Amino acid sequence: MKYSIEGDYPILRCVLNRGETIKTSAGAMSWMTDGFDIETASGGIMKGIARMFSGESMFFNLYTAKADNQEIVFASSLPGTIRHIKMEGQILIGQKSAYLASETSVEFQTVFTKKFSSGLLGGEGFVLQRFSGYGDLFLEADGSLTEYNLNSGEVMLVDQGHVFLFEESVKYEIETIKGMKNVLFGGEGLFLVRLIGPGKVILQSMPISNLAARIVPFVPSKG
Repeated sequence: MKYSIEGDYPILRCVLNRGETIKTSAGAMSWMTDGFDIETASGGIMKGIARMFSGESMFFNLYTAKADNQEIVFASSLPGTIRHIKMEGQILIGQKSAYLASETSVEFQTVFTKKFSSGLLGGEGFVLQRFSGYGDLFLEADGSLTEYNLNSGEVMLVDQGHVFLFEESVKYEIETIKGMKNVLFGGEGLFLVRLIGPGKVILQSMPISNLAARIVPFVPSKG
């Protein structure tokens, strides 16, 4: 499979030869040539339901090329970044809407924070996506990306919506903002994510929750 990531509002363009397959959530395909067989599957009812919690479809589609040089394109759902990762047996944890497409040899599961109640109160981050296996993985982020390599025990506090991806070796905790004055007037919400090294952390600049908050005041309302 050949691929390219193109444009300021990026698309992922994949060219597959006969017998090659790419996997994606149902409904994620934007356009393609007519030389594909399509198979819809859930990978198991419980796994499908778990994917729904992470903001994905219950089902995923497998697109298999019936001839050489068949093109399939996936567009990002928001202005942002499409990131290619070559999976070589590592395990990565991503935001709940990160998954775009992958080879079938890449495993995608839904995971929850250890303290469900804390995660629930923490908003959008209590459901995460876990990626493992081998092959090409394509993820989409909100805005641009910034990477950090944390040393053992090194800590970074992050507004929850800005967490895009981190290695499994990074410990992930949700904590409340301390001090009533800080909560009421600090403008940072109630919760932060504590990321504890070692490992790589990738943060995104424009989470959908922030974008929505900026747009809402300009949406006309009745009365």
